[in-house]
Amino acid sequence: MKKRILDYMKKIELLLGNPPEDVDWDEEIKKHLVQIEFFMHERLVHLIVTMVFAILTVLSILYAINNATIGMLMLIVAFMVLLIPYIMHYYLLENGVQHMYKQYDEMISKKENS
Repeated sequence: MKKRILDYMKKIELLLGNPPEDVDWDEEIKKHLVQIEFFMHERLVHLIVTMVFAILTVLSILYAINNATIGMLMLIVAFMVLLIPYIMHYYLLENGVQHMYKQYDEMISKKENS
């Protein structure tokens, strides 16, 4: 997913930076909105998963304060190993979608000026 969102944003940046003369902005805007919807859905799913892992991590830490065992510490480490990449991926999705909103605004502006 990371490669897909970065590749797509780069493609749109190239389109906006050097648009062909015959570009159909209405069609490009429609396609862009569809991609935004896909990434927004992905962002929501990853927010839910990230929050579940964060809650499980905190609950595990709170439980381990009173009942520290090797198994519980291994569980906390496992949650942290999963939580950090989830946070990084969610960060990418959130910022990517926000950037795509700006691209959308720029596409509307180019459409109006052509």
